[in-house]
Amino acid sequence: MPRFLAPLFLLCLTFNAHADSYITRLLNKPVPGGVAVVDLGVAAQAPKATYQGKPVLVVKEQNNWLAIVGVPLTVKPGAQQISSGGRNLPFTVGNKKYPEQRITLKNKQQVNPDQSNLKRIEGELAEQIKAYRSFSPNTPSNLLLDKPVNGPLSSKFGVRRFFNGEERNPHAGLDFAVPAGTPIKTPAAGKVILTGNYFFNGNTVFVDHGQGFISMFCHMSKIDVKVGDQLARGAVVGKVGSTGRATGPHMHWNISLNDARVDPAIFIGAFQP
Repeated sequence: MPRFLAPLFLLCLTFNAHADSYITRLLNKPVPGGVAVVDLGVAAQAPKATYQGKPVLVVKEQNNWLAIVGVPLTVKPGAQQISSGGRNLPFTVGNKKYPEQRITLKNKQQVNPDQSNLKRIEGELAEQIKAYRSFSPNTPSNLLLDKPVNGPLSSKFGVRRFFNGEERNPHAGLDFAVPAGTPIKTPAAGKVILTGNYFFNGNTVFVDHGQGFISMFCHMSKIDVKVGDQLARGAVVGKVGSTGRATGPHMHWNISLNDARVDPAIFIGAFQP
């Protein structure tokens, strides 16, 4: 979407009759690792909603409030529900199969870390979990996102990953094959809530777009922001690199909603069922 259309897009979400159900058409991909859009109805003020005990992003479209629910990769297909205003509102999670990827790493510590590295990883994981679970009251500036870099995908979301033949966590983001040093731009306005150099992720930046809608960028060669920075859409957060567990330069980007990692392709119009 051209940047000059972004304010019009936001205005249309609330006021333009032609935008009816736009958010649902754009985002409603209720599969493991996807997004469910649940109608909360009409209310004078924004209702609150939770899923699995965690607060959920709520936005307004026309006269209705909608819950934008991140569905964890671990959720089984079938009936689910959110809670809002004393009501349980159902939605159904469909099935989606993700492919496998096998990667060979020369650094065996990146597959089976020793005790000293495990201690480091444990502390780093706690920091990142805290960032993913943060929930600010601000409404995201946009839900249709820009790509942080221009380049081809090298690895899709949800891929089951085997490192040196051993299965590890599924791939929780998108990888873009771009040269080292390429600027990485934030796909929506937000606040930097965490930066660091981590064992697996290398140089990493977390940006809070509002209400638990969070971008994470990692394996960067350089970080150009600091915690507390308020970023406009398109601001550079750092440069592409290959730090952490990486076989070469690329940009890894993930999206979290209500502490669930979901497919960023949904937000750039590139989701594949």
